[in-house]
Amino acid sequence: SDMPEMEKAGQILEEKGIRYEVRVMSAHRDPETVADYCKNARMRGLRVIIAGAGLSAALPGVAAAHSDLPVIGVPLSSRLSAMGGLDAILSIVQMPPGVPVACVGLDNARNAGHLAARILSA
Repeated sequence: SDMPEMEKAGQILEEKGIRYEVRVMSAHRDPETVADYCKNARMRGLRVIIAGAGLSAALPGVAAAHSDLPVIGVPLSSRLSAMGGLDAILSIVQMPPGVPVACVGLDNARNAGHLAARILSA
């Protein structure tokens, strides 16, 4: 259900000629898959992880816990979101020390694509 918003990050990367991959995962429903994906991301040639998440928004933090790559979190709203998506925003921006996650605006995967491109160009 988050794919239409998250595809916007891919569109930005495509426009800039940056190759990317898309995987649908859940930090709660399949934590082992998420951990394995993130632990092996650098080995597969990835240099940035963009993780979109709503509600408890655990995915960006879990990704950062299992990888030393930069992680960009995209807070997503839904009909179940508390206070219009504030729950997702707070979950992503309040990471503990040593588990950094960048956070773009609510439902703003486009900015995640732009930020990833800037990180890659640095």
